[in-house]
Amino acid sequence: MANSTRTKNENSIMESPSASPMSGRKKAQQSPGSRSRYHVNAPGHCFRKVTLTKPTFCHNCSDFIWGLIGFICEVCNFMCHEKCLKTVRTACSCMAPTLVRVPVAHCFGPAGQKKRFCCVCRKHLEGNTAIRCEVCELHAHSECAAFSCGDCRLCHQDGSQDFDTLHHHWREGNIPSGARCEVCRRTCGSSDVLAGMRCEWCGMTTHAACYVIVPPECGLGRLRSMLLHPACVRICSRNFSKMHCYRISESCQNDLDNLDEVDTQIPATTKESQPATTADSGKQVLKVFDGDDAVKRSHFRLVSIPRITKNEEVVESALRTFYIPDDSLDYELQDNGQQALHSNDILNRNGTPDEKAIFKENVPEAWLLRAKPQDTEVLKVYAGWLKVGVAYISISISKNSTVDSVIKEVLIQLGRQDEDPSSFSLVEVYMGSKQVQRQGLTGQELLLYKLQEIRKISLRQMNQTRFYIVESRKQVVQVNLLLEGLPVQLSKEEYTDLLQEHLAIKSHLVTITHVYGSQGAVVVQISCFSEAERIYMLAKDTSVSNQQLTSLVIPEIMHNKLPKGGSPLLVFVNPKSGGLKGQELLYGFRKLLNPHQVFDMTNGGPLPGLHTFREVPRFRVLVCGGDGTVGWVLGVLEAIRHKLVCPEPPIGIVPLGTGNDLARILRWGAGYSGEDPHHILVSVDEAEEVQMDRWTILLDAQEVTEDGKENGFLEPPKIVQMNNYFGLGIDAELSLDFHHAREEEPGKFNSRFHNKGVYLKAGLQKLSHTRNLHKDLKLQVDKQEVELPSIEGLIFLNIPSWGSGADLWGSEGDSRYGKPRIDDGMLEVVGVTGVVHMGQVQGGMRSGIRLAQGNYVRITVTKPIPVQVDGEPWIQAPGNIIISAAGPKVRMLRKSKHKQKKQPASLKERRSESPSSSDGGH
Repeated sequence: MANSTRTKNENSIMESPSASPMSGRKKAQQSPGSRSRYHVNAPGHCFRKVTLTKPTFCHNCSDFIWGLIGFICEVCNFMCHEKCLKTVRTACSCMAPTLVRVPVAHCFGPAGQKKRFCCVCRKHLEGNTAIRCEVCELHAHSECAAFSCGDCRLCHQDGSQDFDTLHHHWREGNIPSGARCEVCRRTCGSSDVLAGMRCEWCGMTTHAACYVIVPPECGLGRLRSMLLHPACVRICSRNFSKMHCYRISESCQNDLDNLDEVDTQIPATTKESQPATTADSGKQVLKVFDGDDAVKRSHFRLVSIPRITKNEEVVESALRTFYIPDDSLDYELQDNGQQALHSNDILNRNGTPDEKAIFKENVPEAWLLRAKPQDTEVLKVYAGWLKVGVAYISISISKNSTVDSVIKEVLIQLGRQDEDPSSFSLVEVYMGSKQVQRQGLTGQELLLYKLQEIRKISLRQMNQTRFYIVESRKQVVQVNLLLEGLPVQLSKEEYTDLLQEHLAIKSHLVTITHVYGSQGAVVVQISCFSEAERIYMLAKDTSVSNQQLTSLVIPEIMHNKLPKGGSPLLVFVNPKSGGLKGQELLYGFRKLLNPHQVFDMTNGGPLPGLHTFREVPRFRVLVCGGDGTVGWVLGVLEAIRHKLVCPEPPIGIVPLGTGNDLARILRWGAGYSGEDPHHILVSVDEAEEVQMDRWTILLDAQEVTEDGKENGFLEPPKIVQMNNYFGLGIDAELSLDFHHAREEEPGKFNSRFHNKGVYLKAGLQKLSHTRNLHKDLKLQVDKQEVELPSIEGLIFLNIPSWGSGADLWGSEGDSRYGKPRIDDGMLEVVGVTGVVHMGQVQGGMRSGIRLAQGNYVRITVTKPIPVQVDGEPWIQAPGNIIISAAGPKVRMLRKSKHKQKKQPASLKERRSESPSSSDGGH
């Protein structure tokens, strides 16, 4: 950003921030209201005394303001006591672009229902205009988001801004009211105002006046052992938005397409919550544009001013409205005819007589805020990417100053005058809240003209623009895309031919690096940004063999940089499970962890996550969903296990389904009910590993006569994996009815209570139904014939939980059978006589009919019959069904019985509020 020559031309090296982004600044930048008599040490604020008419809290100390007098910033609505004016350290919202360490765009989506405050105007968020970043704790009104800048968390390296140490990433406000300051141990949170600071990596909370003395390096807090360190992740993301890089569903942005555009409906005033007023109020409202782009798009801000106002005061109000922290003397207002107001003009809509000249009898409604042209300016050139220990260097530029001359002067200031200036370049960086744009400048480009052109387009854009000096080096481009939806079991050459046919890939730029034939997926490495962007977008609109392709940007985990002894957590979330709970858990885990380790199951399934972690020597998995989701992850893991360095990662569960039988026996609970995501992660970290059997079911459909002879194949053999149980007969029939009902009206199946009601209704309809199952099939267990009694359902159990927690096998001792365990290599075979019997089992009044226990089962079915595997039902044709052990046992995480390890009080309190328990509306 550039300052006019009216500011002090320091031409000096500014020290790099250490303890906080604000430290090390020699002089705070002046605000639009710099002539106010209420000055503070924090930059940008413009305080004035106000009379309080309602209960108000101080934004500095979060205490109640007793009395009628308070002090409010006319730019950002920061309110405080008179006694707090001297201790205010929170920078004004207009100064946010100057505090950015590394520009990173936000990923905006609709906000939840929890009470939050806007990080720009500091007012309470309400209604449908609130949005939030999916990666950090930035909350804002949709009309305010354009005035926030790209200050999101830096979660990976992209080759141009590599770093070795991780600093705290501070965000103000929206922290639990009981949170305590890590420095002074006093309460620093508030539910009444935007107050307190929190690191978005480690969760440390402090007062705004205390965080400046906290050491800059972040230790990642309690979750450091399972968090994927940003320095270990690399992704070439130049042409991709952060939504693409983090695989965040683009549906979150359906209502946010105009996010970077200034809202035209909300009046921006100098008083908090003051609306546009009538003629009797002594106020008038002006439409103000900040540049040609705003005029072209008809996007303006409304400025409320007194009816008799000096031009300088109008300019100051306009600057405050657009959050521009510059001197009002450097700007002017122009009407649509490009006629400018002069400094001695007074706006007077009613033509009231005055000693000074009247500008117009009727003031135009629309005005254009312009920067006055200057012969010289001070340009701040940032050197952050050179790792030289300074934030920026101030350089005086004139009409003849070129990019090359500025580079030479910057190198002299850095003490690197002996180096070749041609090996450096100047990069213009626009730090927009939605996208960070970088543009290299040519050597002979006139910088003063460049600044004037940016201001002419948009003053807001100029306020969010920086210039960086970087070393000119050729960056190796390696963009990895995962393409799913291809035909299965093809060779690498056949997949290459398919991609050339449907996506017209360029063989000299695109290479297939990994083939997952069983999943119908390939990973391609692309050495050109434009080609990667073309393939990414084209694949989303391409179908192969009537199957829609899925395209995802895949990060690279540099496993050699992973901390020793660490075990990062790979998180899978099915947002369709548990109503809104899955979506809120997805949001909560992205905030607590690195978003590159959190995967949405509806966007590519488990394969993207497992491929990303393929070279991690040791990691854990957390699956958030129902038993079907857990089975999905286990199935894909089994298929690609041989391609993973860690082929058997232990797996934990957050139960979001209806039955959740596997989660029950592993102590994760009967269902998720809004538990704090941080508490869940700590439980995963302290969980114990257990082993569990898995079983392969071969369904060989053949025409079978009554005497058991096979007359030929009816359909190809089918192989499925079973984790929990396998049912035939009435149990599977109820599951099939539920499945059909859910397919007809999927929107209604968003709660466990409703789902169980549908099961109950289906069961009542089957009360009079009879099925002589024992006449339709023959059973062999460990090659021994088992005589079946008169039953309607046959169930094979791998875990001691069935039908939402019922003990179908029973707890009574029996000398014929061993006590069931999930790792004993045995299946328990149980029969039920009908719906009434099943209801009695689920009520704890009876158990099933014990039939056998073994590790090899063969079933001969003579008629079509409903079957279900882990809750997935279908009608199975007559034939043979064989159940056998499926290779090695899987490692699962069982929640520890003992209470979680004691944590510092401040850590517990600052994590006490959960986005999922609060935003989800449970």
